[in-house]
Amino acid sequence: MYKEIKEFIVTENEKNIRLDRYISINISEISRREIQELIKNNNIEVIGTNKKIKASYKLKGIEKIIIKIPEKVEQELLGEDIDLDIIYEDKDILVINKQPDLVVHPGAGNETGTLVNAVISYYPEILKVKGERRPGIVHRLDKDTSGVIVIAKNNIAYDRLIEKFSNKKMNKTYLCIVKGRLKEKEGRIENLIGRDTKNRKKMTVVTKNGKLAISNYKVLDEKGDFTLIKVNIETGRTHQIRVHMKYLNHPILGDEVYGKKSNLVTRQMLHAYKLEMNHPITNEKISFIAKLPNDFKEILNKLEMRADIDE
Repeated sequence: MYKEIKEFIVTENEKNIRLDRYISINISEISRREIQELIKNNNIEVIGTNKKIKASYKLKGIEKIIIKIPEKVEQELLGEDIDLDIIYEDKDILVINKQPDLVVHPGAGNETGTLVNAVISYYPEILKVKGERRPGIVHRLDKDTSGVIVIAKNNIAYDRLIEKFSNKKMNKTYLCIVKGRLKEKEGRIENLIGRDTKNRKKMTVVTKNGKLAISNYKVLDEKGDFTLIKVNIETGRTHQIRVHMKYLNHPILGDEVYGKKSNLVTRQMLHAYKLEMNHPITNEKISFIAKLPNDFKEILNKLEMRADIDE
């Protein structure tokens, strides 16, 4: 069964564009990995060529492309024995210090081995909480970003936490190590962030058709060609801090998407350090701190930097 069948006629102006690039431009919701799978499973047909179709096939400007998008068969959410660093827990919320290299919830290419799978194993009742394929999840961190994340344990807490995040009733503080030394040791970045038209997996600062993004930063320490920064975000856009650091021409160390690969680290040095809010049920003011992971501490020691924070 196919969820959708799309047809495109390639024009002369689109000559020499790679097939996978052409499809990603015309169907932005499909990732490159999914395009590869569609080609592999013969769900993409190019009429007008006798060549075997590959993602790298360059269009001649005369083809008709038929794309058959199959119905997705979602895998059952199951608990998995994955370690959780629990900062706080009560009957309404679960607060975790997420380790790096852990995806928050199942999605394309990551159906298992996620934080959600770990939480299901620890607290099976989470499956009754809103969120469809991401039960209890009210906000996210990138796979390689470590730090504090709060999860709702019931639907009332879920709704109220969603409202808090939507209305910016959270105070979120991050720590990151960036390349270079900032001229301004403290500042505010306020602009629009939107999808990068050249790479749909990336975000970028735009002048229109974006969402307001605000980050406030302060330099904590600097050594050599590296700087440790504290960032408070007023909005929660996708990849916000990573995009804003690139915008300042000081990409986060180890960020291969918005910067360059580093021999010093194996992931971007970004850590969600602190989260402050009022409890979704009791309204009591609460604050959670996620201790720095070992790899972050190790690079700080190697660079001889000090994080002027309380742990």
